[in-house]
Amino acid sequence: MSSPAKKSSAAKSTAKKKPIKRSTSANAYVPLWRRRWLRRTLWILVLLAAVGTTVFAILLARTEVPTPNELATSEATVVYYADGKNEIGRLGESTRRSVSLADIPLDVQQAVLSAEDRDFYNHGGISPVGIARAAFNNLTGGNTQGGSTITQQYAKIAFLTQDRTWNRKVSEALLAFKLETVISKEQILEDYLNTIYFGRNANGIEAASIAYFGVPVKELDFTQGAVLASVIKSPSGLSPEENLSGLKARWSYVLDSMVEMGDITQKQRDSANFPKIVDFKQKDRLGGQVGFLLTAVERQLIAQGYDQEEIQLGGLKIISSFDRKAQRSAQRAVRDQGPTSGTDGLRIGLAAVQPGTGEVLAMYGGTNFITDQINNATQQFAQAGSTFKPFALAAGLDQSVQLNSLWNGNSPSTVNGYTFNNYGNNSYGVVSLLQATELSINSAYVELTADIGVGSVVNAALAAGVPDTTPGMNLESPDLTFVLGTASPSGLDMANAYATFANEGVRSSTTFVKQVFGPNGGLLYQYEPTLTNAFGPDVANTVSYSLAKVVTNGTGTTALALDRPAAAKTGTTDDNKSAWFAGYTPQISAAVLMAKEDSNGIPISMSGTGGLATVTGGSFPGSIWTAFMKDALKKEPVMDFPAPPDDVFTPVECPDFIETDLEEIPFGCPIPEVINEFGPENTGSDPATVDFNETEAPTNEFGPDAPPTDPPIDEGRP
Repeated sequence: MSSPAKKSSAAKSTAKKKPIKRSTSANAYVPLWRRRWLRRTLWILVLLAAVGTTVFAILLARTEVPTPNELATSEATVVYYADGKNEIGRLGESTRRSVSLADIPLDVQQAVLSAEDRDFYNHGGISPVGIARAAFNNLTGGNTQGGSTITQQYAKIAFLTQDRTWNRKVSEALLAFKLETVISKEQILEDYLNTIYFGRNANGIEAASIAYFGVPVKELDFTQGAVLASVIKSPSGLSPEENLSGLKARWSYVLDSMVEMGDITQKQRDSANFPKIVDFKQKDRLGGQVGFLLTAVERQLIAQGYDQEEIQLGGLKIISSFDRKAQRSAQRAVRDQGPTSGTDGLRIGLAAVQPGTGEVLAMYGGTNFITDQINNATQQFAQAGSTFKPFALAAGLDQSVQLNSLWNGNSPSTVNGYTFNNYGNNSYGVVSLLQATELSINSAYVELTADIGVGSVVNAALAAGVPDTTPGMNLESPDLTFVLGTASPSGLDMANAYATFANEGVRSSTTFVKQVFGPNGGLLYQYEPTLTNAFGPDVANTVSYSLAKVVTNGTGTTALALDRPAAAKTGTTDDNKSAWFAGYTPQISAAVLMAKEDSNGIPISMSGTGGLATVTGGSFPGSIWTAFMKDALKKEPVMDFPAPPDDVFTPVECPDFIETDLEEIPFGCPIPEVINEFGPENTGSDPATVDFNETEAPTNEFGPDAPPTDPPIDEGRP
């Protein structure tokens, strides 16, 4: 039996060994040191998050939306034909033409969102889900959306470089956030669609729509929109020329995504067919005649004060003066009627203007602008020959010279010490001024110029519209050769000068540009012709009457095939280095010229061109002019020229005697005897007048409808 003392000791021992009741809390099982470490880590993470948020907020606050770079803001300046609808071409390399979001069909927008950013209207510029999805698919080899949102893509294109650096990525994210706070979703999407590259040299969805389907974006359906949405991912890798199967696979994915997003129905998806894509023709934008037309427009804009950057990148809309039908007619006429052999070094130019407005309707500058940038229609390089004679005719009419006045038509002839020949050295005897015009008789026109004064002929040419800077004009000391066309105007100069006669003596300025609109559609420029009274209507209408007789009775009979009233004049130089045909109807004035040069640019004879020994104004130039006018005026009303005054047909009465040698003699009359006893008796003739005893006058009685006494020929400058 144990003692009480021992029992007490045992009880105490038992009490000490009793298990301690532990807490069921998880923290009760975590060592103290670990709990402290977790708390510190949590506080550090919270602090870092707070600091990061603060830094991000500061960076975001300091991030400014910069001015978009040139790639994003540059738009093509588009030049249109006079109708304002059909495009001629673009100034500058940009193909972009911005459109409003409202002009982009909704299902086309949805196709792009399905392909590039399904959550566009739900995120704030960056999509964590999209980034995670992109990372996952990169690891697993899947094929779906990229990590960048549309906002990020636009920020990168419009404001940042294309470098693949972390610094650029951070800047992109910050800018994407910032853009979402200052620009609406709709504006971001519009800017993106007008900026992104689609391949085929197309920046922006409008250019892409034309490049892939040949129509503006507003005419696309969802199947076509899905094609454009597909190529955004890889414009070169998914081009229809290089990877059509890959493009079709991506297109199918986009349509499936549109079904998932509820943009189209499954029925629409099942019935959708891959749309036809137009062939991509990689060609120079300035090829053929386009370069000549665009360059002429650009030079005029510069002359009017537009700077190069504004023209190249300003997104202007230019309505040119060029008539689409007339321009095509010009190209066809040269192609169909121009020579096909012996053409090395040959230059052909054509220019046509509208009388009364000076609007340049058509222009043929050369075979191809790419191979030769010299514009044969605007360059001053070919002597005009006898196309200058109408200026002497106008000057003479202005001094009351009658069409019935008589002149020396013989060859060779000497006037004021200057000896020269008619074309082919043909002699015609005494001819009327009208006959001299019809047959382009040099001797008669040189004599006329001597009588009325070279200065008056020069003034008439300038008044009609020939520039005073024309090579060969020799304004300081012009001589009798001026009337034979020793000056070298451009085809455009002559077309406009003849348009002055067509417009009853009122000269107009010329233009290649009718209107200029800014990128926002506002009118910046409107052409208004500058009109100047050059000749009285009686003079101009008489010139038109006379040049119409050149077509019916003289050297311009090629134009009879036009089958409507026309007035024209041929021109051929004696060395056959140039040939012209200039003429007009009431609606169009046009000039065609031909010249030839060697490899050094030196003028040479056109002999042998097209198999002809001599290329006259009535040959190839006349045929080209007639074909052009006939095509350009097709379906246009036939119009007559205003009639000249009746008194131009009044017969000239030449006196047999005069009382004094100071008495004025009618133009075209021989100098009669002086019967004044106090004045010197003059029984001889002035060398500048016709010697009626040398050659008899034509036997037919002259009248306005009388045919020529000799067959029509072309003419030339001696």
